[in-house]
Amino acid sequence: MEFKTMYHPSAGREPLLQTFEEFGVNLHPEEELPVNEEPWRPFCSRGDFEFAEIALNAALNKSQINALLALIGRISRGESRVTFSNDNELRKAWEHAAAQVTPFVKHDITVPYKKEQRVYETHALPLWDWALDLLANPLLAPHFVWDAQRVFKHNGREFERFYNEPWMGDRWWDFQSRLPSDIKAAPFCFILYADKTRLSSHGTVKGYPVVVRCANLPVGIRNGEGIGGGRVVRWLPIVSEDADEEGKPGFVNLKRVIWHEAFLKLLELVAQHSKSGYSHTCYDKIARWLFPIILILSADYEEQCMMSLIRGHHSKCPCPVCLVLLEELSELSKTFAFRTVEEAIAALNVYKVSKARGEELLKALGLCAVTNVFWLIVHSDPHQAISFDRLHALHLGMWRHLLEELKKILKALGRDEESKVEKQVASFPRWRNLNHFSTIIHITFSDGNKMQDLSKQAFYSAVNVLNQRTSPEGYKLLRVISSYLQLDSYIGLDVHTSSTLAAIDAELLVFDSALKEYIECALNSPIVGLKLDWDFPKAHLWKHATRDIRMKGAVRNYSTRPNEKLHGPLKEAYERQSNGKDVADQILRVDTRKFAAKMLRAHVDVLDERRTLAGEGNDDDEDPNPVAFEGHIKLGSTQQPVAIQDIETHGGQLDRAFQGFRKKFSDFINNSLPMYGYRLERWVTIPTNFLIREHRFLKVHYESTVDWKQTTDYLRCTPGFHGQPRYDCALIQLAQEVSVFVRLVFIFSCQLLDVGSFEFALVQPFTAGIGASRRSDRDLRLTCVKAVPRASSIFVPVQSFIRGAVCFPDPDHRDEFLMVDHIDSDMFVRMKSRPARQ
Repeated sequence: MEFKTMYHPSAGREPLLQTFEEFGVNLHPEEELPVNEEPWRPFCSRGDFEFAEIALNAALNKSQINALLALIGRISRGESRVTFSNDNELRKAWEHAAAQVTPFVKHDITVPYKKEQRVYETHALPLWDWALDLLANPLLAPHFVWDAQRVFKHNGREFERFYNEPWMGDRWWDFQSRLPSDIKAAPFCFILYADKTRLSSHGTVKGYPVVVRCANLPVGIRNGEGIGGGRVVRWLPIVSEDADEEGKPGFVNLKRVIWHEAFLKLLELVAQHSKSGYSHTCYDKIARWLFPIILILSADYEEQCMMSLIRGHHSKCPCPVCLVLLEELSELSKTFAFRTVEEAIAALNVYKVSKARGEELLKALGLCAVTNVFWLIVHSDPHQAISFDRLHALHLGMWRHLLEELKKILKALGRDEESKVEKQVASFPRWRNLNHFSTIIHITFSDGNKMQDLSKQAFYSAVNVLNQRTSPEGYKLLRVISSYLQLDSYIGLDVHTSSTLAAIDAELLVFDSALKEYIECALNSPIVGLKLDWDFPKAHLWKHATRDIRMKGAVRNYSTRPNEKLHGPLKEAYERQSNGKDVADQILRVDTRKFAAKMLRAHVDVLDERRTLAGEGNDDDEDPNPVAFEGHIKLGSTQQPVAIQDIETHGGQLDRAFQGFRKKFSDFINNSLPMYGYRLERWVTIPTNFLIREHRFLKVHYESTVDWKQTTDYLRCTPGFHGQPRYDCALIQLAQEVSVFVRLVFIFSCQLLDVGSFEFALVQPFTAGIGASRRSDRDLRLTCVKAVPRASSIFVPVQSFIRGAVCFPDPDHRDEFLMVDHIDSDMFVRMKSRPARQ
């Protein structure tokens, strides 16, 4: 019994012990949901709905829709025909057509635009009406979680508590403890996000959407793009900026008053029900009194200031959560008192009686003289609801400052050192879903995902350039970046335990020490312009990360990332489906249609799934060319069979790994197969014409060490992937207690007569002796491995692959590699249990 779940006492449920296989499975299987046989209603037919869905997603205008419907009519009457069967055929036809006309010539031009500001009317969908829509949806109903939980996993010695979903945090538990005990009361928990966004490509037209999500739904639904995901429920007004008034206290307060007044209509019913509750019979047939709470406020720092009504980054106390002083923001070793609603209300009450005395109190607290709308909702303290945002605090915050320091130091070292780092960044190993860069010196984008990826690549690419002898400032900075990457990886885990939270707190002290050493070094450095003042809010905010995780679960629960993804459709709606007038009204109309389309599509998909399971599916839907599958491994990019002697002859001329290929393979078969449980009656001889089939693509499914879910790595072993050779690395199980890193050389399958079919890989192990660890490896926490000679490559079954890996070639040490620990959470956790040198 690895898992233990303790429910809140008001749930009336006994603690639950489960095996690994049982954990996470629905404990109360419900009857099958009734299926609507016409889920496309109110459209007259499924065809009507699907046409409307395509037209909506493609942003077709009136003339385009009429033209397309006219074409469909002519096709149905036999007056015309369309021969295209897929997008590829259409593209080829356009290519042939385009070849007949003179091509465009590209020119780079710069067009200046005068900045404009507009004020928009506010639009709102009452928040409780949205909540009732969710509760009424039969596809979502079984997924709601009502009771707080404390969940534990046995670590071999004891049950250790872990934090994942919001209902596993202390805030949910504490809130549920305050609800009436004489009724079946349960929390309905909201997550609110707000931020301005540029709608027009030139940035003069802006929008101010508010997005809501339901914390009672699992993260896969809540942060997804389908039903149950985020919904724009408010369009806040943007107050025009006046150069003469901007920055003045009265004008700043005016914007805050408008913001909170605009939120009031959105929250009216929520505020009422937070006091009295709302009776609702849930999907499990249990009548509950639902009490709404604003559990999480997700925003960047600017919006956090608006939500908490603090005065901003120049105020005396610029943190929206605690009362840290401006001059102590970088002091991560110190702890400060948390803000409370009670002290804010008391200061505002004094202000209403005596502005002078009240202003003095408010200024000391860093607060504005404005009533906070969140005070109207019971137990919805905005200072507790405001949550650490990894995107803006780290990837678009602290890392940007570190990157600027890195650029300054490289520039001081000279063009040759800059060029060396640039080349190493450009040659960083490719990896799925990892952005790659050709430069770090001339970075102009502000994409948080790219910044996150750049931080990993810049660090490893600069290790051999910024050493203690040639650049003491650079070396100190690398120690700061190393600690930053440790913290970023730890904080980004989707499941936290008491151990990982303790590790974050300990690493914050390491970062604090490394940063102070860098500041001291920069103070005495001849390099002009190095940053000495690190007292800014984003240097402090991650001080509250562990508290937020304990209170509200993993950081993905309150990340702004999934909310900012919704900005894209809003911009598209402005550019393609509005006429530039009454923008908010038009965009929200389009957004509502898309939300309705998602709802209908979900029900249509359920109907299709049920019909498929009932045997009504179309056999043509099956993959005509299934990929070879064996256990947790899938082979792909299959080549034509080739004689083994040809592989040895052609490959051996270019790569010593293929020399003696046939003999080495014969020895491997006869010596190793018996250890794998295959009985060989005689020595297996491999003839020169023995056929093997090469595979250049490999999928590896494995269980994540972080959240215990299946994850997949995509590995390439090919001389040409997007025009470049790519031979990925992997972690394999070499023996029962030994796992090692390897580089792929060749993947193949074959048929052994009277034995069976097999899938093997020729790999170059990274198991060569590397000697004592270097000081830089210890200081920067680098994991180093060394490859054996290519001629010493070995055969292994593909079943021995554990997962993929990224190994960065050490430019200063031949055949040595630095393991990229931070490539994902699973690798980060695995590497914590491995020695730094192997």
